Amino acid sequence: MVTITLPDGSQRQYPQAVTVAEVAASIGAGLAKAALAGRVEGELVDTSHLIEQDAKLAIVTDKDADGVDIIRHSTAHLLAYAVKELFPDAQVTIGPVIDNGFYYDFSYRRPFTPEDLQAIEKRMQELAKKDEKVTREVWKRDDAVAFFNSIGEKYKAEIISSIPADQHISLYREGNFIDLCRGPHVPSTGKLKVFKLMKVAGAYWRGDAKNEMLQRVYGTAWAKKEDQEAYLHMLEEAEKRDHRKLGKELDLFHFQEEAPGLVFWHPKGWAVWQAVEQYMRKVYLDNGYQEVKAPQILDRTLWEKTGHWENYRDNMFTTESENRYYALKPMNCPGHLQIFRSGLHSYRELPIRYGEFGQCHRNEASGALHGLMRVRGFTQDDGHIFCTEDQIQQECLNFTALVKKVYGDFGFTQVAYKLATRPAKRVGDDAVWDKAEAALAESLKASGVEYDILDGEGAFYGPKVEYHLKDSIGRSWQCGTIQVDFSMPVRLGAEYVAEDNSRRVPVMLHRAILGSLERFIGMLIENYAGALPVWLAPVQIVLMNITDSQAEYVAALAQSLKKQGLRVEADLRNEKITYKIREHSLQKVPYLLVIGDKEMQAGTVAVRARGGVDLGVMSVDAFVARVQAELATPAATPSGA
Repeated sequence: MVTITLPDGSQRQYPQAVTVAEVAASIGAGLAKAALAGRVEGELVDTSHLIEQDAKLAIVTDKDADGVDIIRHSTAHLLAYAVKELFPDAQVTIGPVIDNGFYYDFSYRRPFTPEDLQAIEKRMQELAKKDEKVTREVWKRDDAVAFFNSIGEKYKAEIISSIPADQHISLYREGNFIDLCRGPHVPSTGKLKVFKLMKVAGAYWRGDAKNEMLQRVYGTAWAKKEDQEAYLHMLEEAEKRDHRKLGKELDLFHFQEEAPGLVFWHPKGWAVWQAVEQYMRKVYLDNGYQEVKAPQILDRTLWEKTGHWENYRDNMFTTESENRYYALKPMNCPGHLQIFRSGLHSYRELPIRYGEFGQCHRNEASGALHGLMRVRGFTQDDGHIFCTEDQIQQECLNFTALVKKVYGDFGFTQVAYKLATRPAKRVGDDAVWDKAEAALAESLKASGVEYDILDGEGAFYGPKVEYHLKDSIGRSWQCGTIQVDFSMPVRLGAEYVAEDNSRRVPVMLHRAILGSLERFIGMLIENYAGALPVWLAPVQIVLMNITDSQAEYVAALAQSLKKQGLRVEADLRNEKITYKIREHSLQKVPYLLVIGDKEMQAGTVAVRARGGVDLGVMSVDAFVARVQAELATPAATPSGA
C-alpha cells in the first residue's frame, strides 16, 4: 500500500506503486489533462515517475511557475528537434530556460537567417500538433557517449564525457529526436502550444572565446496566448523606451570605442544626473549621514585584507607603480572603514553613518556591457553604517522605510523585497552568518513586508536584502541593497570603545538606495519613456517668441526664471512657431511657453504642457507658482505627461 499526501493535507492510498499521472487521473480527468509534472518530496519529476513508497506529492500544472519553466525547457527541446529535422548537419549543444523563455545553441556551417527562424518555428508547430510522447530513458554514461559520437553529435558527447563514469545518464526521446537532459519534461509535445522564436545571437562554446562560435537561438514560451501577447507588447514598449536610443535623441549622453563601458555625459544628461544627486544628497543630510570621499586607488595589501583580492580580483582593474600593486576600487567599503578607524569612537557615537557618491570601476566583460545599465565605471549612492549588534535591526528597519520613500518620490510604487543568503564562496564562520541573516529577516518582518529568499546569492562578506522595483511596463529592476557585515571590520581592525571601556568591533552595514546612478538614470529614462517629471527634466521650460519683436522680452524673462532656480531655454530662432513647438515637443520638454505681442503687453504666457495639452494663458507669476508646487512634491508628474 502506498499513501500519497497532497498539498491540502488529504491522503490517497493505492494498492501498489503509482505514477504521478495515475494519481492525477484518480483525482479527476481535468487534473489528469492539465498535469505537466509532479513534485515528490519537494523534487520535480515527470508525470511518468513511479512512486513506490509513501510520499508527499503536488501535481504541477501550467498555473505553477514550475509548470511554465517546464513548458519552456520542453520547448527548447522542441526547437532542437525542429532544427535537426530541417538542418540534419546541425549539431546540438545546450538549451536552458532563461527569464521569460529559453535558448538553444547550435553548431552549423552557416548563419541562420530570419527565413530559417520562420521555417524552424513552423516546423516546431507541426511537431507539437503531432502530440508525440516524451519519454525518459536512463543510459550508462559510456553508452551515451558512444551513441552521440555515432550520430555525429560531438558537443553532446563531450558534455556527457565530463560526467563521472559511474553515473547513469537521463535522456529524453520525442519522435525521432533524443537529447541529454535531467528533466522533467511535459508528457507530450501537444502540451506546447504558445511559443515564438525571437532572434539569433553568437555564443562561444562553453563561454570560452578560444572555442567555436555557436549560434544561439532565443525563444519565448508561455502557458496562455494572452500571456505571450502581453510579453511581446512589453518588449515593443521596451524597444521604444530604450535608454540608448532616447539618450541620443534627447542629447543626454553617448558612448564611444575609446572608452568602452564609460559614459560621456552631455549638458542635458548631466542636468538629470545633478537633479538625482542633489536629491540624494538631501536624503543623506536628512537621515543622519555624513558625506565623505575616499581615494579611487588603494594598495593591493588592503584588498587582500578585505578578501576582495581573493574573491573579486577578476572584476578589478589593477595597476602598478614603483613596484607596488594597486587596484581601482570596485566598491567603497574599504575606504569608509579607513575613515572610521582613523579616530577613536565611543559607543555613544554609534551608529555612525557615512555616505559617498563614490565612483567605482569593475572589469565587466565587453559582451556584458549594455548602455547605462551595465558599465565599467559608475557612481554609487553608497553608504556604510557602523553600529552595535543591538542596533542592526532598527537601522535596517529605518532603511527599508527610507527606501520606500525615495522610490516613491521617483515614481516607483511597487517594491519587492528579497533576502539573499550565504553563498558557497564566503568569508566568516556559520555562526556569524546565522546572526546576520536572522537580523535582516527580523527587520523585514518588523517592516511588515513580504519577502522571498534568494538562497546562496549573498555577497561573499555578508547576506543582503535586495529591493526590486517594478516599472511602468511591468519590468523588475534590482536597485537598493542593505548588507550585514561582521567580517570586514574584523579584517581591517575597526574598533569602538564599549560602555565597559573594552574595545569591540562594530557591525558594518553596507547600503545603497539607487545603486549605480548611471543604471538608475537609465531606468528612469525607460520608465518615463524619456518624458521625465518636471523636477528631473533636463530642460523644464522652453520660452518661444512668435516674432522678433518679442525676442528681447523673452530673453529677459528666461533669465528671470533661471534666477528662480528653473532650468529654462529661450528659442529665439526666426522659425514658425508651429515648427518650434513640434521640435521641443519631440524633446519631451514639460512646459512650452509661447509669447506674442498680446502676452508681452499683458505680462502673460500661453502655456502648453507636455503631450500637447493647452493650459491656456496665465500670468507669469501663476505659471511659476504652478511649477514650484510640482517641484515641492518630487513624485508629481506634470500635466499631459
